[in-house]
Amino acid sequence: GVDAKRYRPGDRTASRAALKLAQDRILVGIVATLRDWKGHEYLIEALKGLPDNVHLVIVGDGPRRGILEGFVRKQELQSRVIFAENQNDVVPWLQALDFFVLPSFANEGVPQALIQAMMTGLPCVTTHAGSIAELARDGETALVVPAKDSPAIRGALERLLADESLGRRLGEAARKHVAANFSLERMLDRMEVIYRQVRR
Repeated sequence: GVDAKRYRPGDRTASRAALKLAQDRILVGIVATLRDWKGHEYLIEALKGLPDNVHLVIVGDGPRRGILEGFVRKQELQSRVIFAENQNDVVPWLQALDFFVLPSFANEGVPQALIQAMMTGLPCVTTHAGSIAELARDGETALVVPAKDSPAIRGALERLLADESLGRRLGEAARKHVAANFSLERMLDRMEVIYRQVRR
């Protein structure tokens, strides 16, 4: 469960100022360990076809850091991709973003990072890997794309760029959905019910 009091919409301008992120850019972000199944390459590829003022913030570190840095250089996107490394507190990073993308294609349960992004009220683009479908309902709480599909990610982000009201509606619906079903309090209540059933 995620703490709804901690993960909430914030002041984007203030968060960017604190993190020294550009105020005049559209920031797409991902928070994830740098492992292959998280799909970072597909998100980086999607960035290449988007307007130059759209930048990518990659929060997290992991065994594929060097590979991803090389991939960014190959795509000639060094000026548009920020590797933010591991962060003890991802709240200000989420609050600084315009959109969140998690293009995982395997090994997912219900990802904490996606819950956190939704709780922050961010419009999200993701896949249905693992149990992500419990969070992401296409067109309702997120935009869902096929796995390993950079053009689909790009298309979803283009929809959000073109329709501010869509992003606002998705973000609000996502926050309500995860607060009702995946908050810390809700998850503790469910665990208590399970323990009581087992005890009987």
